[in-house]
This record gives sequence, structure tokens and C-alpha cells, in this order.
Amino acid sequence: MEDILQQVKESAEKQILFLPHALRQMSRLDRMITTQEVRETVMTGELIEDYPEDARGHSCLLLKSIETDRIIHVVCAPKPEYLAIITAYIPIGSQWTNNFKERL
Repeated sequence: MEDILQQVKESAEKQILFLPHALRQMSRLDRMITTQEVRETVMTGELIEDYPEDARGHSCLLLKSIETDRIIHVVCAPKPEYLAIITAYIPIGSQWTNNFKERL
């Protein structure tokens, strides 16, 4: 799983592409996730799920506790030229255990 995390960081250093779904989810009034928060998550977040067989290409779920005292999840897929941000959201406590790292 560390290989995908390295690919994420390398792709993010080149360019980050926010897919339309990600932008819609980030801009919801109950979320208001900034591009900087997403960037911080992909560069320093924790890998909690790996999706090597995803139809969009190898992707993963990252978690980061942001300085604003909230947890952010980001699903992204590294590509040779860029990092695709598939979605970003604030996880709901009733759907996760172990500090938002494991699904119920």
C-alpha cells in the first residue's frame, strides 16, 4: 500500500485535477472543504483504503485531521501527469470506527 501513497504524492507534485464530482462534494454547505485542505490531505494524510481494481484506475482513500479540528477523507487516483481528486468529504461518525479509519 505504500507504493500507491508514493504515487499519489508524486502525481500531486505535478498537478492536482479536481473532478466535477469532487468539486460538488467539497462545496456543499455542510462541508466547505478547501483545495488547500485537500492538498494537505494528499501530501501528508494517512492511507486507509486501497482500491487497485477501481474502474477509474488504481485509487485510494486518504484521511487527514485538519488544523480546524475536523477529519477529511479524500479519494484520489494517481495518473502519470496529475493526481485526480475523485471526491472529498467529512466522514460521518456513525459509518466509521477507529478514528474514522475503518468502515462499519
